[in-house]
Amino acid sequence: MASTPLPCTRPTRADAARNYDLLVTAARQAFAEHGTDTSLEEIARRAGVGIGTLYRRFPNRTALLEAVYVEEIQSVIDRAYDFDRELPPFEALAAWLRSFVGYGISKKTLAVELMDALGKDSAFFKACKTNVREAGDLLLSKAKASGDVRAELELDDVMRLVGGINMARDTEPEQAMRLLDIVLCGLRPAGSGPRPATDSQHPAR
Repeated sequence: MASTPLPCTRPTRADAARNYDLLVTAARQAFAEHGTDTSLEEIARRAGVGIGTLYRRFPNRTALLEAVYVEEIQSVIDRAYDFDRELPPFEALAAWLRSFVGYGISKKTLAVELMDALGKDSAFFKACKTNVREAGDLLLSKAKASGDVRAELELDDVMRLVGGINMARDTEPEQAMRLLDIVLCGLRPAGSGPRPATDSQHPAR
């Protein structure tokens, strides 16, 4: 697992941790439905707590955005280790990249707003990137060792390609996955030929 812990402000006391989880869940759902400019009062209402409780846990909007982002990034990281246990090397890498593209499209606004507030070189983003990189390096290294991926590839190469899909304007999910299939074909060694998509390569995660 990752050697560098993700930033976390979740309290340890049971009642405080419960309110924290309720607020993060409510914020994640509200941001997905209405965008990151959803009022904090609406998020508190959805969580079933008072606005004072929200501000005790999260003194400003940026703090709440950080908590939601960390939870989402942790989910992306956990999937890498799950896929590594469940699938052959190339399929594990492909499944993780598909989940990463799906995450990137849906959470683009959240990441951009946080980057504007904190800066892309902040300690917060560096810790998140380190954890994602460790998970991705594990999958890529195993796919290289199995001979299913070109030996000269680096994780930066793969993530730049995937990042380009996520950051493209007006990209629909179906088109994004078609573009990723093209990228996946390009990762394979010359002469190996493309693999047809299977249910295991398009997991519902």
